[in-house]
Amino acid sequence: MCDDIVMPKGELVCEHCRCKLPYIKEPVCKSCGKEIRRREQEYCFDCMKVSHHYTEGRALFAYNEVMQRSVSAFKYKNRQEYARLYGRELAKVFCRQIKRWDAEVLIPVPVHKSRYRKRGYNQAELLAYSITEYIDLPVDSKLLVRTKKTTAQKSLSTKERVKNLQDAFQVTKSVVQYKKIILVDDIYTTGSTADACAGALKEGGAEQVYLLCLCIGSGF
Repeated sequence: MCDDIVMPKGELVCEHCRCKLPYIKEPVCKSCGKEIRRREQEYCFDCMKVSHHYTEGRALFAYNEVMQRSVSAFKYKNRQEYARLYGRELAKVFCRQIKRWDAEVLIPVPVHKSRYRKRGYNQAELLAYSITEYIDLPVDSKLLVRTKKTTAQKSLSTKERVKNLQDAFQVTKSVVQYKKIILVDDIYTTGSTADACAGALKEGGAEQVYLLCLCIGSGF
């Protein structure tokens, strides 16, 4: 995270940077997993207003300045090796959660083929494969595709995000063979992308779609 050589050899993050990792702490929203102020609140303000297509979601880190820099390097500066740390921590922290969900497969949120050609990889797919080094679940990166080249979500309002992602995702098979799926993504803000993906998978025959995310915005 500091771009220095990690010591001791074999570690994935130095002690200085480990102390900066902003792990999400309880209490969290029962729907998306954002931190909330009071346990009796149950849901964040976004989830109070929206009925999600996904069943339940959890996220590892708060999307603060530290993680914004780290994820930006991961996505846009070819720091693919960051997926090793991210995936290990996701698997370690949410091991029990993943078992409770009893899912059959991990499906990464896809990027459009033009973006894939430019970047050379899908960061969500790297996360998913890294998780499988610690959790015994397969990855299916072919079932869900992004058919629409959308505007960057970060520049849009909540309503614009939903419209932007309308019909953006499709399943590649006539029937989805999995009943319980875990979607994997890097950043969660309002849930528009997760809902669009979950909606497409459920239309194809999936019954439950869960969400595992690296970073999430504030629920305050």
